[in-house]
Amino acid sequence: MVLLGKDIYTEDYLRKLDLNERQIKAVLYVREKGRIRNKEYQGLFGVSEATATRDLNELVKRDIFEKIGVTGKGTYYKLKPSKPS
Repeated sequence: MVLLGKDIYTEDYLRKLDLNERQIKAVLYVREKGRIRNKEYQGLFGVSEATATRDLNELVKRDIFEKIGVTGKGTYYKLKPSKPS
C-alpha cells in the first residue's frame, strides 16, 4: 500500500499562518526547487543577511523548513515533511 500525502503548503494555507510575503514566496520557491540558501533568499527578496536569517529561522521554528548544516556556504533549508493528519 502506498500513501500519498496532500501538499499542504498552498498559498492560502501559508497566509493563514500569518507569514510575511517573503516567507510565503520562499516556501513556494522551495516547494518547486527543493531547497534554498540564505544567500539565495537575500538575492530573491533584496534583503540583508540578518533579515534573511531571521525569516528562515522563523520558518524553521514553525516546523515548515528544516535546516541542513550548521553555518556557512553548505547550509540550506528544505521543506519539512508534513505529518499525516
